[in-house]
Amino acid sequence: MTTAQKTAQKVARRKLSLLELASDLGKVCKVCKVMGYSRQQFYEMRGAIRPLGRTA
Repeated sequence: MTTAQKTAQKVARRKLSLLELASDLGKVCKVCKVMGYSRQQFYEMRGAIRPLGRTA
């Protein structure tokens, strides 16, 4: 596995953990603030994940 692939995996895991945490806590704004993402980024990520069968 190349360095670029490892980095892409880390980013994907971080984004997925953001979605899972928001789902668990039910507070998108707070989770985004803690993890350093905007709410707009959160909703874009969620929109990208939903077609793949994830429900966050």
